Amino acid sequence: MNSLARTLRVAWRRGLPQTLAHARDWVSGPRAPRDSRRWLLPALLALVTAVLATLIWLASVYETAQAQEDVERHAAVAALDIRQGLARNLQSLQALQIQPADASTWAFQAGTLLFERRELRELRWLDADFRQQAQAVSPYEPLPGVSQERPAQVQLTCTLAAQNGQALYSTSYFVTGGSAGQGQELVDVCQVIRNHAAIVGYQVATYSLRDLLSELVAKPVQRAYEVSFTDMDGARLAVINNVLRRNSRPFISQQVIELPGASLTLRLVYWHSAPSLFPNVLTGMVTFLAIALATVADALAFRNAMENSLITGLRARDLSGRINYVNPAFCEMVGFRDTELLGSDMPAPYWPPENVDLYMQRQALLRGADRLPPRIGYESVFMRRDGTRFPVLIYEAPLLDASGQRVGWMSAVIDISEQRRMEEISRASQERLQATARLATVGEMASLISHEINQPLAAIASYATGSLNLLGRDAAADVPAQAPQQASQQARALRMAIQQIVAQAERAGKVVTSVRDFVQRRHRAYEPVRPQQLQQALEPLLNLQARKLGVELLWQMPPSLPAVRCDRIMVEQVLLNLARNGMQAMDLTPPSQRRLVIRAEQDDTPGLLRFSVADWGSGIAPELSEQLFNHFFSTKREGLGLGLSLCRTVVEQHGGQLGFEPNTPCGTIFRFTLPLQPAVETVALPAAGIST
Repeated sequence: MNSLARTLRVAWRRGLPQTLAHARDWVSGPRAPRDSRRWLLPALLALVTAVLATLIWLASVYETAQAQEDVERHAAVAALDIRQGLARNLQSLQALQIQPADASTWAFQAGTLLFERRELRELRWLDADFRQQAQAVSPYEPLPGVSQERPAQVQLTCTLAAQNGQALYSTSYFVTGGSAGQGQELVDVCQVIRNHAAIVGYQVATYSLRDLLSELVAKPVQRAYEVSFTDMDGARLAVINNVLRRNSRPFISQQVIELPGASLTLRLVYWHSAPSLFPNVLTGMVTFLAIALATVADALAFRNAMENSLITGLRARDLSGRINYVNPAFCEMVGFRDTELLGSDMPAPYWPPENVDLYMQRQALLRGADRLPPRIGYESVFMRRDGTRFPVLIYEAPLLDASGQRVGWMSAVIDISEQRRMEEISRASQERLQATARLATVGEMASLISHEINQPLAAIASYATGSLNLLGRDAAADVPAQAPQQASQQARALRMAIQQIVAQAERAGKVVTSVRDFVQRRHRAYEPVRPQQLQQALEPLLNLQARKLGVELLWQMPPSLPAVRCDRIMVEQVLLNLARNGMQAMDLTPPSQRRLVIRAEQDDTPGLLRFSVADWGSGIAPELSEQLFNHFFSTKREGLGLGLSLCRTVVEQHGGQLGFEPNTPCGTIFRFTLPLQPAVETVALPAAGIST
């Protein structure tokens, strides 16, 4: 038996001729007795023939049963469609007969019904003595003729309907004539019109049996089957799709449609040809199995190659959340081997511990859904084996078996950390581009404003100078009117005030020019400047604001400090901006504690001088420290967000650095450094009387 089984397996692979040769070799072997060798080959052939014949017979029986079952099913559906169509028409006729106003109204309503129901050929309204009151005919095809038996048939049907108290159908009858020169089989249905208990008339509807088939039977059934109505003897009364197919076997199903007063027999015929592949079914099955095995092997190999080359992680879980499949991309993504992941339950090893509760709630909602949710995508966070977190995009879909039942969940996981990084880079680039564009706009505005402001500043200086000249010329004329000493003091005070106007106008002009040169990146001339010179220039401006805000202003700039090499106007603006920010930061500080210290001292790094501005305000929140020097970032409602960023730019262009740190016990200290003037240079400072 083992040798026979091996022979049959070879037959599947090599074909019948090689199998017969192999059988002859096996028969001629020393193990087979000489008397039985001659019967083995015929027995093998008989077995193959029997198997082939059995397969052909089983396939034929199955196909025959399947064809007959299809005919029976479609016949039952067609009969049901006809019954429902006739019942629907009866309801429409009952609605039509409810107390008609007059013959014209009834005829109009009947014509509308005939237009909608093509199976109806004619509607008539008869009085109690069977005299016709109104009539409506089908707009599609009128009745082909009038049968001699029709009046008596209608009267008999209506009489029986009155006796039975319900609508009755007549037996079918034939009328001659028509567009094609042939008659048709018709059926009438009569409804009694009553006024309370008295019969006041009848309503008669006429059907064409052929139209009943063409309108009430589904079109696919009409195309696939021969559909007909037959009488008791099997004669066809009406038929559609009457085509005789040769070399085909008919499959017939009949359904009796019982109607009140009559019955109709619906007959479906299906012509089915014999299959041509059955004589070679064994060869076909062997070929199919070989191809199927080869296809399955190739499909498995291709699937493995595809899974190994995917960059999208795939994960399958059962209904309880246990992982039963992962692909290599998923393992590489989370850093775990497939043996560590397969069979693992929730919480998964790649879930961050801080998110376990949230993920468990999400899985509980997923498992508790009453119906299949749609395929959705959502973002989440996974954890690699080394503990690093990374964002992922997960698409969940129900995992269905062959019967359509949900057996788990299939997930596609995409690592979007690189995408997030690129989005962050793109966002930062967009912000830098926007800041650059806004800075360019600010530069243009600064150039325009400096050009416009220089003219009124020059006019102010000119008018102030003229006032000084006039004051010196007219001073002698005013002395006799007043006491000499008082007039002299007022003149000196007025002259000093006008001189301050001239000085501040000139200073404002220099500031505007310096800012314009800074924005336009023009070459600026650096000069040696001592810290005390900066104090002398800024002290009058800051004292006014300090007195206004109730701030104690302290200067700590020893005369022994060396000079720095800088653009004096721009450095003064840096100190002025930092000092004003410090004063404004102490709005909530008690008046007795409002103190601002401006200090200059030697830096720890040789060649640098350090300046600091310390306030006792509310300080800077940690979350704002990284954005403090960004362009257009401001904590003030009316601020533009350019002050600190421009201060840092000015200091860095001088070769120094600007930073800040918390003050003790409260407030903030801003510090910046500037390079010292080389010792070989000598600068004369007439205003302060100091030289180096």
